[in-house]
Amino acid sequence: MTRTPSPRTRSDESLPPKPYKLISFPEKSPSLQAPAGHQKYLSDRIHGTLSLSLKVETAVHVSTGVVVMGSDVGNNRIPLIKTMVQSTDKNLAIQGSSIKGCIRAVYEAITNSTLAVITSRYRNQIPTGRLPCRDKKKLCPASQVFGALDWQGLIEFSDAHCERSEFTTGFMPSLYRPRPDQRKAYFVRGRVAGRKFYYHTVKAIDKGQNQGIAVQQAGKSYTFKTQLHFKNLTKAELGTLLVVLGQDPEYPIALKVGGGKPIGMGTMTVTVNAIDKVEGIQELRDRYSAYTVAESEMLTGHRLQEFMQQMIQAAHQSLIEHSQLEQLTVVLRYPTNRQPPSGMY
Repeated sequence: MTRTPSPRTRSDESLPPKPYKLISFPEKSPSLQAPAGHQKYLSDRIHGTLSLSLKVETAVHVSTGVVVMGSDVGNNRIPLIKTMVQSTDKNLAIQGSSIKGCIRAVYEAITNSTLAVITSRYRNQIPTGRLPCRDKKKLCPASQVFGALDWQGLIEFSDAHCERSEFTTGFMPSLYRPRPDQRKAYFVRGRVAGRKFYYHTVKAIDKGQNQGIAVQQAGKSYTFKTQLHFKNLTKAELGTLLVVLGQDPEYPIALKVGGGKPIGMGTMTVTVNAIDKVEGIQELRDRYSAYTVAESEMLTGHRLQEFMQQMIQAAHQSLIEHSQLEQLTVVLRYPTNRQPPSGMY
């Protein structure tokens, strides 16, 4: 009798297509340089704050790791529910660390950067030059901006707070750990083939109360507000950050945040509402050399759009790897007409 192989032992050819793509590494090894430092504001760099709105396009769940009775969170119809992070006012929130993680992943992919984190099991299979930075005087482009071992980085991420007090309840199917050792597509000549990103989809899978796992979540069109504080960024670094946030009309990408990415959850689009910036020696003197608070250079409207496009142009000229950006845009482009995966995968 012929035995049907289990999902763990099937060949790649017999497995359904996966809802993700691996973005290849640039051919050249990263250029490692010393970061700008925190000791002073440099006059040839840009400092300030981005004010952002994050709009939920498909349900977002950022887990606390805690399961409670539904009645504890105001839902008496559900016996148990996986909770999402909440602020002190009981509104849903997304930790700054979660926002930083998804933004850094894209920034790494579109610049010639190392990996930030690796699993020790696959250390010997990481391509040459892609191991995480360990010397704070020799950092890749992403590590200079977001940090590395013994280096804090140049951007501070605040928690994002939902504008609405209520939440929705979703029912996620069971999700399983990645198994790269069982799929040839993860490797090229015995080395990890690239960085993994999940596609955006038109909606997220919801299995219903009888089949799914109940989760507290932010529903479609919910909006979160947050701020990113930055210092000592070059124009190209700030421009690359803006590309990651979806502000380049040529590359309209959206973020993937929280859990449930394989089933279409976590899509969020970003609006930059304002930039409060300080640039150049005169603005630095005006702001930090007087007892009175100087008027901030708050950019909104047309001036904001003009400034962002100048920064983005600088990023394309000197920092962004265009092959990787093109590949990633195929995955993270939004809006999309891609349907979520069906069945077991």
